Amino acid sequence: MTTPEHQSPAPQPPAPESEDRVHRSSAGIAGGVLLLVIVLWLGFDALFTGDGRTPWLALAAMLLVVPLVIAFTLRPAVYVDRDRLRVRNPFRVIVLPWAQVAALRSGYSNEVVAKSGAKYQLWALPVSLRARKRAARQEARAAAAGEHEASGAGAGRAGAFGVGGRRGVLGGGGGLGGRGVSYRTASGPLRAEADQVMADLRELRETRENAESAQGEISVRWAYEVVGPALAGAVLLVVLWAVG
Repeated sequence: MTTPEHQSPAPQPPAPESEDRVHRSSAGIAGGVLLLVIVLWLGFDALFTGDGRTPWLALAAMLLVVPLVIAFTLRPAVYVDRDRLRVRNPFRVIVLPWAQVAALRSGYSNEVVAKSGAKYQLWALPVSLRARKRAARQEARAAAAGEHEASGAGAGRAGAFGVGGRRGVLGGGGGLGGRGVSYRTASGPLRAEADQVMADLRELRETRENAESAQGEISVRWAYEVVGPALAGAVLLVVLWAVG
């Protein structure tokens, strides 16, 4: 009879694969929805009430404009998991294993630099200079409040608290960003949302670039579902104007 101490442990179920974390621009989505409503309203009005060539011009204009509005506002997204970074830009989808990422840069725009030297802009993470200035002002106010509340040699460090004395949204900085204007890690300064997401992506790249599952080649695919309708609309517009 087998004693309990000699029994083999029950097999454990495999760990589920991590899902992508998606980053999008909420301002871009809101602007895109508004533009689509205006374009479709004017386009369908001209399509059903216009006469002569007007309905055809309206149809061609919608074929051209609607895909472009979707491409530059609703489509951009950044998908992140432990093995790769997938960038969905207006006209291309770029998949970069972490082993192929050389750097993630933030300036007047956010971009990922591959080890081959190629650069890809992150359309879904636009840089907001206004948000950076707001975060800097909040950081200065938080630091001033911390100095005011500190006493003697036991002065507390204001950097561990967010605006209004709340703890940092991302705790120890292990998250990948979220909703809101500004974010703070437990040991870092207050940052604008896009800047915090970029900092988290850099940290993830550093920890995962040598992982076996994060190896591979970069793939780039053109978004023909956007380019095709837009090109058809442009050709139709040119033909209608040419025939007068």
